[in-house]
Amino acid sequence: MTGARRHRLARGAARGFTLIELIVAITIIAIASAAVAISMGRSGDSDLEREALHLASVLETARAEARAASLDVRWLPDGKDGASYRFTGLPPELMDRLQLNRAWLGDPPEVDIQGAAANGRSVRLGPEPLIGAQRVVLSRGEHRMTVATDGLTPFRVQRGGGTP
Repeated sequence: MTGARRHRLARGAARGFTLIELIVAITIIAIASAAVAISMGRSGDSDLEREALHLASVLETARAEARAASLDVRWLPDGKDGASYRFTGLPPELMDRLQLNRAWLGDPPEVDIQGAAANGRSVRLGPEPLIGAQRVVLSRGEHRMTVATDGLTPFRVQRGGGTP
């Protein structure tokens, strides 16, 4: 190989990146960006939404059992430490069989119970199929989520303190 040709090859290789190098660099940037986006997504709003979804599921499970067994079941946030809640009207063996979680998943939110069927600080879940419109507003700081029913439909999660 002549010296001129070697000089041209060396000069051409120094001009840019290969396609493989560019793909590797873009992949590294994409993975780093995804990691940052996931870590930033753990905000108070998403944690509160997870609590609200869990509460809606627990309330619907207890509501179904109240209807099936004709029991007057109520859900109450525990006022002592705020870290748990409880059900009245469900026998202990049924609570154990259903594995109804009686504690918040994370830091306890502030709870405000509203609605015609709400009895002071409790949510009425049965025994009647129609229980009346009820709303449980969960809040942490400025974040708010509502778990609500119109009395006939299942409990649903809504952002803020909206109406069912």
